[in-house]
Amino acid sequence: MKQLIIFLLIIIVGLIGYGKYNQYKRYNSPEINYKTNKNLDKEYHNQDLVLNYYEAIESLDSYTMLQWTANDIDVRTPEDDDIETKSAVEIYAKKLAKINYYEAILENSLKLKNNGLSNTEIKFLEENGIDLKTYQRRANFETIKGLFDTKVNLYKGEKDAIIYEVQKRLKELGYNLQIDGVYRIETLNAIKTFEEKNDLLADGFIDQLMLEMLFK
Repeated sequence: MKQLIIFLLIIIVGLIGYGKYNQYKRYNSPEINYKTNKNLDKEYHNQDLVLNYYEAIESLDSYTMLQWTANDIDVRTPEDDDIETKSAVEIYAKKLAKINYYEAILENSLKLKNNGLSNTEIKFLEENGIDLKTYQRRANFETIKGLFDTKVNLYKGEKDAIIYEVQKRLKELGYNLQIDGVYRIETLNAIKTFEEKNDLLADGFIDQLMLEMLFK
């Protein structure tokens, strides 16, 4: 009888201890604040998005704490698989996905800035799917292409605006020639060399395909 009483006391003490442990666990949660080791652009051109990012983190932390203290559910590493836990974990995953979405944008923006892009250029890239410099270069090429008249054959000694633009571009690419708009032998030879390097017919004359390759 004495042993039975002792056994029951052990069980009661264990239950009390377990209850106190759960109570302690509920109100003494581990570190639940979300942290990231990603490098993010906090000076992103759209500061509303940066604010939304911080609000998303606050929402995630609040939800994680609520589930821990009110329902004894650690949504980050759940121990049970009941309906309530699954539902809580699903909501947590959606909140985390929103944070990851914002982080992907801010992380990419910082990488672009490290490559020399400004906020203005990054905004243009996001809105148009093409970087500003490439866009301007293409627009410039369309203007230059408009100077080229396919009906007019350009030969040595002639002077034309399109020759001037071709000389400028060749100079940018490292060719040594005078920029004066005159189709001298040095211009013809530079064009020939460029055409050879780009698997074009090396005749030294300006044509549509040569212009496409030169200003791409």
